Amino acid sequence: MNHIDYKIGLTFLLTLLTFPGHAADINAGKSKSAACMGCHGAEGVSNNSMWPNLAGQNAAYIAGQLKNFKSGQRDNATMKAIADGLSDADMQNLAAYFASLPGKSAGGDAALAQTGKDKAAMCMGCHGNKLQGNGQFPKLAGQHPKYLAKQLNDFKKGERKGGPMTAMAKTLSDDDIKALAEYMGAL
Repeated sequence: MNHIDYKIGLTFLLTLLTFPGHAADINAGKSKSAACMGCHGAEGVSNNSMWPNLAGQNAAYIAGQLKNFKSGQRDNATMKAIADGLSDADMQNLAAYFASLPGKSAGGDAALAQTGKDKAAMCMGCHGNKLQGNGQFPKLAGQHPKYLAKQLNDFKKGERKGGPMTAMAKTLSDDDIKALAEYMGAL
């Protein structure tokens, strides 16, 4: 078995273990999404540049992050309070609902976006060739540049944990982070 086959098999197995025996229900997720709308927008597109867009985000990523907030692995008091009231089925349903919505570009500074485009190749291995996300790796395309820059800085400082992301972010200058965030937001 080669390295790629191993990674694909492991990802598939982890996905099965993460979502045992429950087919996600988009309509149930939509019904449960009222608590999400204040920050993430009625259609999963946030009006606040510091909160992420959920529309079109990968379902596996959303469900995984909700579990991380609930367990305390990811630190955010507001999200922890919301996630504490969710069952695994609720998380899967919400994730399916937001994944079903069309994403939208957040826009970005065109000059910085061009510089960021030249640096984005290092992100594509995990996040997909169009930064559309890939299983457990989130969609970065169309996120608010300020949100992305904050997340990259948090990884860089070690305030947000993420294995490979922590190491990758430490290699980025402040200018690299700004340029990458503008490029990703413009997609």
